[in-house]
Amino acid sequence: MSLVSFLKSRLASKELDEHIGCIRKPIGSLGYDPWGYNNNTVKYAFSLAKLIYEKYFRVEAQGVDHIPAEGPVLIVGNHSGQLPIDGILVGYALASRQKSPRIPRAMIERFFPTVPWLGNFLNEVGAALGDPVNCARMLANKEAIIVFPEGVRGSGKLYRDRYKLQRFGPGFMHLAMKYNAAIVPVGVVGCEETIPAIANIKPLAKSLGLPYVPLAMPVILPAKVHLNFGPPMYFNSEDIPDAQINERVEQVKGEIDRLIAKGLKERKRLF
Repeated sequence: MSLVSFLKSRLASKELDEHIGCIRKPIGSLGYDPWGYNNNTVKYAFSLAKLIYEKYFRVEAQGVDHIPAEGPVLIVGNHSGQLPIDGILVGYALASRQKSPRIPRAMIERFFPTVPWLGNFLNEVGAALGDPVNCARMLANKEAIIVFPEGVRGSGKLYRDRYKLQRFGPGFMHLAMKYNAAIVPVGVVGCEETIPAIANIKPLAKSLGLPYVPLAMPVILPAKVHLNFGPPMYFNSEDIPDAQINERVEQVKGEIDRLIAKGLKERKRLF
C-alpha cells in the first residue's frame, strides 16, 4: 500500500464513508456538483475538521437540531477571528450530527478564490463565492448555507471590539424571503480569542489587495468554542418597504446577540 493510500484509508474510515454517503448531494457522473463540491474531498476534510473541532477547540454545540433536516436554510451567525474558523466549526456541527446530518455550503470572501490551490479546495468542501446569484441558486437547490452578514467587518475587527456585532447587510433577508428559507441564528463564542488582533495594517492590506492585514501573533490559539443555535425564524415573502426589511434584519441580529450573550455566560474559561 502506498503512503497516499495509507493516509486516505486512515482519514476516511468505513464509518465516515457511510456517514458522508448517507447525506444526499446532487453530484454529477464525475463526482462534482455545479459549484465544485466533491464527496471524496469532503471525507478527508471531515476527518481533519473532527480533530480541530473535538481536540483543539473542544467545541460545545447546543441546538444544532434546530436546523431543519431538509429544504432551504440560511445559518446566520456572527463573524470573528480573522480566519474562517467559525464557518468550519459551524459546518462540522451540522455535518456530524447523528440525526439528519447535512453538509452546508459556505459563502466565502472574493479574495479566497484568488489564492492558488485554496480556492479549488474550498469549492470541493462546499464553499462558494459569496455572490447573491450563487446563494440564490443554492437556495433554489434546497441547500443549507452558512452566511455571515457582517462580512469582513466582522472577521477583521480588533480584539477590543470582540462580540460587538457590526452592521448586517440585508441581502440574506431578501433571499430568505424570496426562497421561503428558514433562518437559523447561531452565536459563536470563542473564535474572537483564536487570533486576537490589536491593529489592522491598512496600507499593507491595500498594497496586497486584501481586506485587512491584522497585527496579531502568528499563531491560532486553542480557545474553547461555544456554538448556540436558535430556533428557525421564518419571514413571509410579502412586498414590504426597505425599512421593514431592515427591521427584520435587526430582529435576526438581536437573536444572534442573545445567543452570544448566552455563550459568554456559559463560558467558564477562555482556553
